Amino acid sequence: MVQIGKQDGVTTLILNRPKQRNALDAGVIQGLIQAIEEAEADAATRCLVIRGAGGNFCAGRDLSMAPERDLGAALAADESWTKVIRLLHRLSKPSVAVVEGYAVAGGFTLAMICDFVLAEDGAHFGALEMRRNFPAAINTPVLSSLIGPRLALEFLLFGDLIPARRLYEVGLINRVVEGAEALSQVANQFVGGLVALDPDAVRMTKEAQRAARNMPLIDALEMGKLGNALIAASGRMEAAMQGYADGKKD
Repeated sequence: MVQIGKQDGVTTLILNRPKQRNALDAGVIQGLIQAIEEAEADAATRCLVIRGAGGNFCAGRDLSMAPERDLGAALAADESWTKVIRLLHRLSKPSVAVVEGYAVAGGFTLAMICDFVLAEDGAHFGALEMRRNFPAAINTPVLSSLIGPRLALEFLLFGDLIPARRLYEVGLINRVVEGAEALSQVANQFVGGLVALDPDAVRMTKEAQRAARNMPLIDALEMGKLGNALIAASGRMEAAMQGYADGKKD
């Protein structure tokens, strides 16, 4: 089950299967797909937040479900989970994972695909799939796009529980704070800062960054030049310069 809350420009999705540490079953995955698509289409949504109920973020796939033996059914099931990751990757609004407790296996992937991760000091992450001798197939491209190859491969192969502080040190987490109350306070401040930003500027920055990560620098610079020309032609650059000049007069 996915609970959806909307307030002050923020859409919050809460994975709500606390007894199963918010494991991902078919209902949760479909709930995520629908909620993310609705948040993308909702002009009032400036930021998407994903949290877990009951002190944990997400324990990954619900392993109590029998695996699909039919190839077509197996492909369809994985297409649904992959769609969640694609939707978050392409989302025009910023996404924030707020993590307590465990974010492991698919939960690790779900947190990492968000634009930002805020975590409680006691939170743990990990590609635990390897403990059962199968690869973290979806998290492999996600982690490999975020950090260097040696560290990504270490996290993916060993299947260790990784403390939040370790991921903060290597740049995979934006904030680590002690205690759930402090985490909520930091999350409110962080998300509030995102909501205050101009949505068009946020969308352009996200699109440019996503494209630049897959481009040679020379091509990315050309894209940036065209972006500046578009901003100037829209009048935004002139308005910004005037606002700066007016600010200096005050």
